[in-house]
Amino acid sequence: MSESQGSDGTTQQLPVIEREPTEPELGQSASSAAYEPLPVADADNGGNHRFWSARRIPAGIVALLLLVVAGAFLYDIAAVRADRPPMHWRRELARQLAERPLDDTWVLVGAGVAAALGLWLIVLATTPGLRAVLPMRRTQADVRAGLHRDAAATVLRDRTMEVSGVQSVRVRMRRRRADVRAVSHFRELDEVRADLDSVLADAIRGLGLARRPALTVHVRRPGRKG
Repeated sequence: MSESQGSDGTTQQLPVIEREPTEPELGQSASSAAYEPLPVADADNGGNHRFWSARRIPAGIVALLLLVVAGAFLYDIAAVRADRPPMHWRRELARQLAERPLDDTWVLVGAGVAAALGLWLIVLATTPGLRAVLPMRRTQADVRAGLHRDAAATVLRDRTMEVSGVQSVRVRMRRRRADVRAVSHFRELDEVRADLDSVLADAIRGLGLARRPALTVHVRRPGRKG
């Protein structure tokens, strides 16, 4: 589960947690206060890769298109087997494929579209997706956790607003970098930037991410009104 309803009716994004099936753990206390995590090897800590997306929408679209095309061809072939004339669209398609040369514009366009769709499907099959979920460090070998980028940006934004002199802030959280742009209406900019560097570095460590993003901090004065 990655979302829950807050007390004010808003939707809050929670960490994504996956538990990998393992053998039952013996001798483990049932009390959460007395529980001690099992030691994890360094290789497990370094093996936190991105979460794989199920990609149900692209898979559903491809399956639906294949079902429609295959159903149309099967229906027409069955009709021909029943001594009925083939449908007009199949006769026209066969005639166009037989008469048009390979260097025809429409043939090249169709081949390009088919190649682009095939490349898109290959990319979807070989990349994990879920770019909005940042993998977290493993404390147990059979549990994986992830943090939504929006939730991480909210944490950094709240910590930034705690710094004296910060009037407003905009945080953009990426997979490998956190870009923080703050507006300070008093105090020296260098002092505010130094405090932000310290506070945000501590906040990023507290997120528990498997790969800490690089931090970029920009501080400026508010623009003139009017």
